[in-house]
Amino acid sequence: MTASRRVGNAVRRNRARRRLRALAERVIPLHAEPGYDYVLIARSATVDRTFSALVEDLETAMKRLNVWR
Repeated sequence: MTASRRVGNAVRRNRARRRLRALAERVIPLHAEPGYDYVLIARSATVDRTFSALVEDLETAMKRLNVWR
């Protein structure tokens, strides 16, 4: 997980990283294809979006990459 300074100040970056970490712990072990490395990059909207919207975004991205199982 990564969050650049464009996301915001340190508080917003840390919150974005925590949310991405929770998202990865919830979705990747259950639905990700093994044998791949996954990189999650925080954007400024990561902090403001609902968690369910983030889950949907990750699921959609994984399906588009054909790594959803």
